[in-house]
Amino acid sequence: MQSQSPRLAVRAIVIHQGRLLMVNAYPDGQSDLLCAPGGGVERGASLPDNLRREVFEETGLNITVGAPCLVNEFNDPERDFHQVDIYFHCTLNGSPDIDPDWQDCDQIVSQWHWLDRTALAHHRHKPDSLAEVAFGDGAITYDPLERLVR
Repeated sequence: MQSQSPRLAVRAIVIHQGRLLMVNAYPDGQSDLLCAPGGGVERGASLPDNLRREVFEETGLNITVGAPCLVNEFNDPERDFHQVDIYFHCTLNGSPDIDPDWQDCDQIVSQWHWLDRTALAHHRHKPDSLAEVAFGDGAITYDPLERLVR
């Protein structure tokens, strides 16, 4: 039996006043793992359009999507899960404040964090290269297949 193709997702690197926007990666407190906001790509819409939609759904924030900055692959062999994430540098349009009553339509994201590089280092997050991509020199990076952990 042939397995499914990898899932394609987009993620936003949004920096505001030296802090990176991060969200929880699993619903209902299943894990403390954080990730950049974003999600699965829907057919018929561009990657930037998908990313604007995903960030708004998860945070209520509006962004402008810039250049790609990272391609990262995740694998969870126990769940037969393989995802390719394309990260984009993005800028915030408007206030960075997220309504504490905001509800993600998929009911996955329920925590939002604006973290500087030091604070990010004290939270579990994926991908491992995120701090360098977000706060580094801005070069486009590729991360090889990384095992997904809860």
